[in-house]
Parts: sequence; structure tokens; C-alpha cells
Amino acid sequence: MSSKIPERTKRRVEDILSRYPRREAALLPVLSALQEERGFLSPSDEEWAAETLGLPPVKVREVVTFYSLFRRKPAGRHHLQVCTNVSCALNGADGLLSHLRQKLGVSEGEMTGDGRFSLAAVECLGNCDQAPCLMINDEHYGRLDLRTLDEILEKLG
Repeated sequence: MSSKIPERTKRRVEDILSRYPRREAALLPVLSALQEERGFLSPSDEEWAAETLGLPPVKVREVVTFYSLFRRKPAGRHHLQVCTNVSCALNGADGLLSHLRQKLGVSEGEMTGDGRFSLAAVECLGNCDQAPCLMINDEHYGRLDLRTLDEILEKLG
């Protein structure tokens, strides 16, 4: 298989694999390393991970499509993930999501035309005590209301 995985990423994956007694146990960190390279996981990335870990490609696809932290297409410079689980839903997540759809002009899974923002609804961000919450790239924001959300967006520029 000809893969376009950079050598630095291959070395990183080998380092990850050295910490696991069973190669397949390293699937999540390997996928994370691959996604960090490009910002999303391409089908060839999935194939390379499957081959490297000795897994059937469908197993890798199942994991990639199950976890919302993995993206199968490029995200905006600011990737907004709104938690829609019970705590957040009961505290106004639907209103936040609706506001973002209108303000950004995109639906979940889409990116703004200028590539600045992408929007996703996710099952849980693990911040129930901060409901409603969202994550922008790797930063968590909680106890949000529309005013606070707009302030955050303004700071992003």
C-alpha cells in the first residue's frame, strides 16, 4: 500500500506502539496522531492504521465513526462542538446550537465558506457540571448563555 504518512508521524506511531503490549490497543492514540497531521482522517489514513495495527479496516472505520473527536473531513480554523447530552440539553444547548447555526450560516457537519468555523453537535464533552458547554478546538467553555457565546465568538475574530 502506498501511503502518504509523513516520516515524523510514522516515528510518532512507532513510539506510541512501543507503550502497548497489544498493537490493537493503540488504535485511539494512533488515530489521534494521524488526525493531528492533517486535521482529519482520510480513508487512506484509516487503511494505513488498520494495516499498521493488524486490524480489519472495518474495525478502524467503526471507531472513527463512533467517536466524535475524529473527523472524516476538514474542520474550520475554529471547530465548535456543542454538547447535546442530557445536562446540556436541559440547560439550553439547543438554543446555543440554533444560535450558532443562524449566526454562522452553517448546519452541523459544515464549515463556513471562509474556513474560519465548523460546527458539530456532540453527545458529551464530559463537563456536565458546566452545562451547557462547548469545545472550540481543544478548549472547553461552560455555563454558557447567548451573550457569553457571542463574546467568545467575537474574541476569535
